[in-house]
Amino acid sequence: MTDPRRRVPRTDTLLADPRLAAAEQVLGRALVRSVIAEAQQKARAGEIPPEQVADAAVAALPTGATSLRPVINATGVVVHTNLGRAPLSRAAIDAVVTASGATDVEFDLETGRRARRGRGALAALARAVPTAGGVHVVNNNAAALLLAAMTLAPGKEMIVSRGELIEIGDGFRLPALMESTGSRIREVGTTNRTHLRDYADAVGPDTGFVLKVHPSNYSVSGFTSSVPVRELAALDAPLVVDIGSGLLTPHPLLPDEPDATTMLRDGADLVTASGDKLLGGPQAGLLFGTEDLIERLRRHPAARALRVDKLTLAALEATLTGPPPPVAQALSVDVESLRVRAGRLASLLPDAKAVDCTAAVGGGGAPDVELPSAAVSLPEAYAAPLRVGNPSVVGRLENGRCLLDLRTVAPEDDGKLVEAVRACSS
Repeated sequence: MTDPRRRVPRTDTLLADPRLAAAEQVLGRALVRSVIAEAQQKARAGEIPPEQVADAAVAALPTGATSLRPVINATGVVVHTNLGRAPLSRAAIDAVVTASGATDVEFDLETGRRARRGRGALAALARAVPTAGGVHVVNNNAAALLLAAMTLAPGKEMIVSRGELIEIGDGFRLPALMESTGSRIREVGTTNRTHLRDYADAVGPDTGFVLKVHPSNYSVSGFTSSVPVRELAALDAPLVVDIGSGLLTPHPLLPDEPDATTMLRDGADLVTASGDKLLGGPQAGLLFGTEDLIERLRRHPAARALRVDKLTLAALEATLTGPPPPVAQALSVDVESLRVRAGRLASLLPDAKAVDCTAAVGGGGAPDVELPSAAVSLPEAYAAPLRVGNPSVVGRLENGRCLLDLRTVAPEDDGKLVEAVRACSS
C-alpha cells in the first residue's frame, strides 16, 4: 500500500495555488511558507487528508502581516492600556495612511529645501494650547520627563514630593527613570503631606528644577496636603509639571484632572503630557513651555533619539484638527443612548439582558471618576470564546456575568458585536 504521506503536495506546488500566490503578495513569502508547512505536517500526521492541505493552508492564513489583532473594547475602560490606549479617529487613521509613503515631513515643497520636521503637527499643538510659548513632541511622556531631566538637571537635583514618587505601568518607577539621566531625586515632605516650606528649604545651588507630578492612577484621601502649581511657581527654580493623562484644556467631567493650559497659566515653566490618553491621539510625549526652554529641549543631543516618526506626527495633527476622537466621544456620550442600545442588542441575542453599570476613564486618569453606563450582560462562559473569536471582543467579568459595556463600543460596531456573540452561542 502506498504511504499516504507521499501524496502530500510539494511546497512549490502549493505556492502555485492562486489563493496562496495572492496571499504571498500581501503577507510575504516567509509567512505563507510557514502556514503551508504547518498544513503539510498535519497531513503527514494523519490529521487531514493530503488533498485538503491547500484548503487548510488557506484557512490558516492570517488576515494581515502583523500578529496584532483588532479588538472591540467592551470593558468600559475608555483608555485601556493593555488594548493600546486611545483608539485613533477616522481622520487620524487616514492621516497615517497618507503619511505611510514618501511625504514632506521635513521638506518644503515650494522652496525645495529642508523644513522643520512635523511643522503641521507642532502648529496644531501650539494652537490647542495658546498659553505655551513653545511646543515639542517626543515618543512618550516618560521620554518627555527624561529629556527635561537631561536638559535642566544634569548632575543636579530634582525636588519632588514623597507623595508623588509614582510607579507607572509594568513596574517602571519615576525615581529610577529620572536618576538614569545622572540627576538626583531630592525627596521633600511626607507621603501624605507636603508644604511649600518643604520645597523652599530644599531649593539651592544644586537644584535643577522642581517637579510636580499628578498622581493620576491613584488617590490619597484623609489627612493630606499638597502644594498647588501657582505657589510652587514663586520658588527660585524652574518648575516642571507632569500632568500625565493629557488634557490640554479643562474638562467638565474631570474637574480634578490638571490640564496644560491651566498649569502654564499658573506659572509652570514646562508641562509634560501623554498624547494617547485623554487627548485621544497616538502615543507621544507632549511638551509645553516657554519658548527658550522648549528650544533648549529641542536642541539637546538626546532629542533626536526621542523623536517621533512621520506616522505619529500625522496622527497627532489629525487628532488635534479633526473631529472629536473616540476617547472624547466615549466620555461625552449620553447614558440614555447607551441604555437604548443595550436594550436593542440584548433583544437580538440569546441569554442576554440589558443592565446599568459603571465605566471608568482608565489610562491612569481620573481614578475616582465613575462614568454611568449600560451593558449587555451575558453568562460568564461567553467571556473566553468572545476574546478568541473573530472579531475579538473583550468585556469584563462582574458578579458572575460577562458585561459588554457599550460606553467603549462605537455604535458602528454594534453589528459586529451581535455577530460575535451569536458565533459563541451556535
